[in-house]
Amino acid sequence: MRFFPPSIALGACVAFAASCFGIAGGKEPAETIAAPFSGHTLFDGESLHGWNLENQCKASARHGELLLEEGNGWLRSDLIYTDFSMHLEWKALKEHHYDAGIYIRTPAGGSPFPTHGYQINLLEGKEGNIGTLKGAMSTGLVKPGQWNIFDITAVGSRVTLLINGQQAYDVDGLTTAAGHIGFQIEVPMGGQFLIRNVRIHELSHQSLLNGRDMTGWEGADRDASACWRVHEGVLECDGRDGPWLRSLLEYEDFNLRLEYSLDEGGNSGIFIRVPRDGTHHRAQPSEPPAGFEVQLLDDRAKQYDALKDFQYGASIYDICGARQKVGRAAGAWNSLEINCIGNHITTTHNGIRVVDVTPESHPAISLRKTKGFLGLQNHKTTVRVRAIRIGPPLPDQHN
Repeated sequence: MRFFPPSIALGACVAFAASCFGIAGGKEPAETIAAPFSGHTLFDGESLHGWNLENQCKASARHGELLLEEGNGWLRSDLIYTDFSMHLEWKALKEHHYDAGIYIRTPAGGSPFPTHGYQINLLEGKEGNIGTLKGAMSTGLVKPGQWNIFDITAVGSRVTLLINGQQAYDVDGLTTAAGHIGFQIEVPMGGQFLIRNVRIHELSHQSLLNGRDMTGWEGADRDASACWRVHEGVLECDGRDGPWLRSLLEYEDFNLRLEYSLDEGGNSGIFIRVPRDGTHHRAQPSEPPAGFEVQLLDDRAKQYDALKDFQYGASIYDICGARQKVGRAAGAWNSLEINCIGNHITTTHNGIRVVDVTPESHPAISLRKTKGFLGLQNHKTTVRVRAIRIGPPLPDQHN
């Protein structure tokens, strides 16, 4: 695959995404079409939101910095990434003989460290090098004992690294199309590291929210402003009487990503491939065509102790319950990913695959539409949504 510099790659990948995951719905005015997802912070400086620790290791947030603190293992992103551009800054706390690493396109698992994917080294003298990739090496660009800047771009089979603003390499040879981003924690042999200012641009995804207003969305049969608004970049439903929110465009196969927060006792949902009227329940072939709903729920609320399994967070309502309840406490932000390829549906909740549905495992999914609108449910409780974006479906990977 031909490599494009980051600015060109963004446009090329967005065009590719639009052709691949099947935006439908005719010609909409330009301002209603999803814009490129311009990027977001992977580390918020205050918590490990968006990350999972694997194996016997520890990391913590302090003063806007991520400390790779103790043990052997790795800190991996909740989500899997394909093409991306990422900025980060790092500093070794040992003066010499330090060692850690940055993982890209790496599957979950491995003990104590991943055995597949790619590691960008942070070993003294080999900083930035990828030992398994020919030509991915340089020397003399790192500032010992200081903060160092890495800018990493992976597009198709090509990876580029800039160290402190200077190109270290630009090479071909990546053989994995997607995987997690992560940090190797190797404190017993390599010491502690600090990481900060971690930002990523997902070149494969488009934003479905511009951060200012509800462009690209509409209230279903009523004015959306009755209960919906955008405030400080976050889409909010205040729970007052009002409509569900419907996308202007229809979608077929895709990967949908978002973050959401519920108040105590909160209940909402993401409508997937629904018809214009929002129908998301269907039990018999004779009933009208329907999409489906991925449930959003404060699983910890006592009033929900005795629900059916498919009514808990990240479940496919009326079809499949989540394998694990991994929703965070009321008020906290959660990550949710919904991957749709025909009637093969997966949901990943806070970095854990909790639903994997096929027509063979759950025949009822065959009664649901494979093209339709997206929607956000108003269930008369407060829900907040941010960083909602869409791209081509991911290749099948299991956490």
